[in-house]
Amino acid sequence: MGINVEEGTPGKDGKDKYLTDPTPAGKPKPFEWNEGGNKVDKSKVAGYVTLSIDCKTLLKPSNRKVAIENGKGDMIPSDGIIYKTKKVKFYKNETVFDVLLREVKDNKIHMEFSMTPIYNSNYIEGIHNLYEFDGGELSGWMYQVNGWYPNYGCSRYKLKNNDKIKWRYTCDLGQDVGCDWMANKK
Repeated sequence: MGINVEEGTPGKDGKDKYLTDPTPAGKPKPFEWNEGGNKVDKSKVAGYVTLSIDCKTLLKPSNRKVAIENGKGDMIPSDGIIYKTKKVKFYKNETVFDVLLREVKDNKIHMEFSMTPIYNSNYIEGIHNLYEFDGGELSGWMYQVNGWYPNYGCSRYKLKNNDKIKWRYTCDLGQDVGCDWMANKK
């Protein structure tokens, strides 16, 4: 999200080679999509997940005002929902990013992303022409799976059957969408 955070050293402080903080107990570890044997296999559907995309935080008057000042008022749906919760298929070794990319393409929803090699993941810059900083200096896109906001990029979250994926636009480093682990990064 363009916020400068402290970088660690791989192997120290429990960080992996992509400088990811340790994953909380009981949560999925990051998936290295680009390492041997981890290619997506589209020969058979592996399961189904639900996906939704919203910018409900921009309905709050103070956030909406900032978005309007940034020329994004027309991009905010009246209910804040960009993509209604829908059950979608996924294939073996697909990630949150793979499903998001396929669904926004299939539904003609604008999305811009960039690969960030140091974190081995794609970074979502904008969805539906809403970008980081459009809702203020602490705004941007975050993803949630099964009620948890992973501390690693969406290209590293390998899907399993019945995962519930939510893409949320935050105006306060995630605190306004229920994520508290970014609070110490302000």
